[in-house]
This record gives sequence, structure tokens and C-alpha cells, in this order.
Amino acid sequence: MRRWLALEGAANARDIGGLPLARGGATREGVLVRTDNLQGLTPTDVAALEALGLRLVVDLRTTSELRLEGPGPLVGRVEIRHRSLHPERGDLTDAAAETVLPFRRSGGDLEETPMVRAYLGYLHDRPDSVVAALRDVARGEGAAIVHCAAGKDRTGVVVALALEAVGVARDAVIEDYVATGERITAVLERLRSTPTYAADLDDEDDVHVPRPETMDRLLTLLDDRYGGPRGWLGEHGFGEDDVTALRARLI
Repeated sequence: MRRWLALEGAANARDIGGLPLARGGATREGVLVRTDNLQGLTPTDVAALEALGLRLVVDLRTTSELRLEGPGPLVGRVEIRHRSLHPERGDLTDAAAETVLPFRRSGGDLEETPMVRAYLGYLHDRPDSVVAALRDVARGEGAAIVHCAAGKDRTGVVVALALEAVGVARDAVIEDYVATGERITAVLERLRSTPTYAADLDDEDDVHVPRPETMDRLLTLLDDRYGGPRGWLGEHGFGEDDVTALRARLI
């Protein structure tokens, strides 16, 4: 059962605890939370997150997004680490990855869908940020939040790799990714209310709903090319000690 967090200022906040492992057991609650943009958190929200034990925020947004949105309500209260998944050209917000990114991202894999190409672009362009984000979670204390703008694409890829690395069942990894669809209307309403993201979003909500086949295809490609997501992580510096630390935190 999904553990949605009832926050006034974030529409897509959930604890990844309770997800089943392929070999038995489950992920630990109260350690890793995935969310959409945190700019709208209220004082009540901040108090609730502090009560959860929040100590670290891993922010996957671009430098442009940070500049346009300004400091959020958690600045100065918890540690915040900026791990952009873009090559930092200063022109992308990633609010509409399906329409904005693919022609600028990963040059190959043109036979893949736009969303899969966008996700491969994160891994191609910023493996350093992906690995650093997972290491932040693995080596941290207390609870950690990983977030981007919608909590769907960038957050979805990083969280999926974290779950795969610690042995969460593949079906559960995909189901967690798809769960954002339950909140997509509220997420888009929030993003359309700010000039930072409004121009990147069309009027159709359906195009932004996460599809299970998208994440399944990404993970299958990593299986075929690297022997799995852990193989990709290992090739980019996330070694066995890191996996052990991440498992100790999440399992």
C-alpha cells in the first residue's frame, strides 16, 4: 500500500517504504521520500517533514529552475544537494520532457519512444549526478527526499535505480514509477500556476501520465547493455560498498 504524505504544498509526495524485494522482505519506511517541487511547502508541511526526521534533500532540478524559483522553505533547515540531470546549458526546465528534451538529448536510440530517449539522456549526460544522488541517500542520516519539478521523470529514474540496486522486485519498481499518475492532475495544476513551468506544459494531462512500458523499456535496455541497472551503476563508479550502504539504509 502506497504511503502518500499529506502535504499542503506538494502533490506527489510518497514514502518508498514497504516495497517488496525480489528475494523477500521490503524497503524500510521513513528513510526515502520522493516528491514534486517543494517550493510551496507550508510551515505545517515543514514541521511534518522535520517530525519524519528529514535531514537531506536531493534536488534534481536544473540551475535555471533554482534561479527562477528562488530559495524554498527548507533552505537553512536541512542539507540540500543539487544534482542536476541536465548538461546545464541553462535553457531547460524538464517540465515537459516528452516534447522538450528528446531532440536535444541522447543522439542515439532514435527508434525508442521520446520518453525513453529522454531518460537515456539523463544517464548519458549526467551519470555523475545520478551516482552522487544515490550516494547522498546511501551515506546520509535520517530521512532523505529526492525531488524534481513533477517528481515523475528525473525523480522516477533516480528512484528506480535506487530500488533496483537494493533488489526491489521489478514489477514493484515499475508500479512505484506509475503511481505518480494518480496525482498527475494536481501536479500539473501546480506547475502551470508558476511562470517557470507553465510555458513548457500543454493543456493535455494525458501526455504526462507515466506509462509502465516506459520504465520497463528503460530497465530492459540496462539489462541488455549492462547486465542490469546495478551493472550501469558499477560502470559509473557506484561500487559494491555503495550498494551495501544503500541496502543498509533502505532495507
